[in-house]
Amino acid sequence: MKNSTRWIASAATVVAIFFGSHVMAQSSNTSSTDNPLRLGIGIEGAVPTGSLSNASNFALGGTVRLQYEASPSLAFTLTSGYYNFFIKDQTNGTTTLKFDNLGVIPVKAGLKAFATSNIYFSGEAGVGIETNYAKNTKLILSPGIGYASASGLDIGVRYENLSGQNNNYGMVALRIAYGFKL
Repeated sequence: MKNSTRWIASAATVVAIFFGSHVMAQSSNTSSTDNPLRLGIGIEGAVPTGSLSNASNFALGGTVRLQYEASPSLAFTLTSGYYNFFIKDQTNGTTTLKFDNLGVIPVKAGLKAFATSNIYFSGEAGVGIETNYAKNTKLILSPGIGYASASGLDIGVRYENLSGQNNNYGMVALRIAYGFKL
């Protein structure tokens, strides 16, 4: 866990320096309406896959995404939030076992490559911190596709794989978000 925490802190520092230096460098050349930073707030619904699909049928989450538009066709992203996997009661003969839901805090960095002005392909990598049970940290890899309108609507579908500690699972997720320029 200590290595994961150091990795997250190091990655966040590098990204903050990168974003900060680009924003300051561009502040003298652009007006406030040309700010390349965008903040998106989204809700996510997902269907669990892999080993978790036996224990859960549905996940719901909320995410916040900071996006830096490097060019009209490329953006860098930082995403975090919370996913809640709703765990089903398990029946063992005549006994019903009840389990707590599984919570995961994702911390991801990624790219959005725009094929058109609205359609994009995305890729993210990071860590998922389980908030209960074994409190493991999982590696997250997540490819996706989406639609982003000029008005701020962002709809994306992705597959997200969480792996580590000999327990791998994933989800197919739909994210509906509203983004606005900072």
